[in-house]
Amino acid sequence: MSYGVAAALQRAVFQRLSGDSALATLIGTDIYDALPTGALPALYVVLGAEDVRDASDKTGAGAWHQFTVTVVTQSAGFAAAKAAAAAVSDALVDAPLTLDRGALVSLNFYKAKAARVGTGAVRQINMIFRARVADDT
Repeated sequence: MSYGVAAALQRAVFQRLSGDSALATLIGTDIYDALPTGALPALYVVLGAEDVRDASDKTGAGAWHQFTVTVVTQSAGFAAAKAAAAAVSDALVDAPLTLDRGALVSLNFYKAKAARVGTGAVRQINMIFRARVADDT
């Protein structure tokens, strides 16, 4: 197994989302790898947890990365969050990401869950994507 491509994949996903004009129209530049201190915007995207499994074979090292991208809003209803989630999905599914280590073999949507958080004032959509990477270092 190789976990060596994990940081490169995360950087590429972050860059892809940060450079997507449709997503920027909805949330501006409010895409985070780690939440900033202080007040948060009313609608934002944050990169989240990751689960990685070996996908190595006789041709080389590789892995399946299952990672979460979360859309959070304090707006009433889910409409704004769902629009942002759709833009995230459109930006990532089958994206031709260039990694600075290894190579992306595939990137697909796996599942999502929309829920109210805490007292219900915050709404959150957790989207899980699956990426297959090869570590050709």
